Amino acid sequence: MKLIKPKKFLGQHFLKDLKIARDIADTVDAYPDIPVLEVGPGMGVLTQFLVEKGRPLKVVEVDFESVAYLRKNYPSLEDYIIEDDFLKMNLRKTFDGSPFVLTGNYPYNISSQIFFKMLDNKDLIPCCTGMIQREVAQRIAAGPGSKTYGILSVLIQAWYNVKYLFTVSENVFNPPPKVKSAVIRMTRNNTNTLGCDEKLFKNVVKTTFNQQRKTLRNSIKPILGKEGEFTGDVVFNRRPEQLSVQEFVELTNHVEKALALSKEQREDTF
Repeated sequence: MKLIKPKKFLGQHFLKDLKIARDIADTVDAYPDIPVLEVGPGMGVLTQFLVEKGRPLKVVEVDFESVAYLRKNYPSLEDYIIEDDFLKMNLRKTFDGSPFVLTGNYPYNISSQIFFKMLDNKDLIPCCTGMIQREVAQRIAAGPGSKTYGILSVLIQAWYNVKYLFTVSENVFNPPPKVKSAVIRMTRNNTNTLGCDEKLFKNVVKTTFNQQRKTLRNSIKPILGKEGEFTGDVVFNRRPEQLSVQEFVELTNHVEKALALSKEQREDTF
């Protein structure tokens, strides 16, 4: 069967280097005793090494040509190829509600969305590995004070320990992307609850980083509204990139109290 031509609209860049493919496959060994779900297998350069591990494996692919190629070249996977859009899948049905490792050579154009879905299913995904654009990997792994520290850094590090593993040259892909790539591994930390309203936490992180040149006192105003106000706490004179995950938790609790107080004051006026 002929090779598949990479499709630009799907963000496909097929890895050609088998050594790198094996190294990526080996990252799932951090959790050796649970199934693996590979996203975007393409022509199976990573899949072939995952199959060798002899553990439950499913692959999800949205490109019908790649699905046909996989069925032809990996007949043992016939019943384990999911022709679907990963972002639209109900992951609780993938392995009958059991946890699994998520891996893949992720399409660059949806990698952030993939990780947000991982966060929504963090109880099912104790480990996520794979290859993404280097800048995104650096952002996820960055700590407070770094220029690359941002929304993904905080939201992912709240629940996962992040390890930047290695950089990959653009020359080992077909077609070569315009940027370098990187392989990362994220493993669930010991956090079971953040100690704050998790929905509000996410909102606080996104809102403040969307106006990160402002101090928190000003960037938090879209959540508080005109009547909400902070006084006295030095944290509000800082900028979001300076705060650790725990400090964002504390900020969220401050915001929640301020919202509650503002609500009480409004009710008292009626």
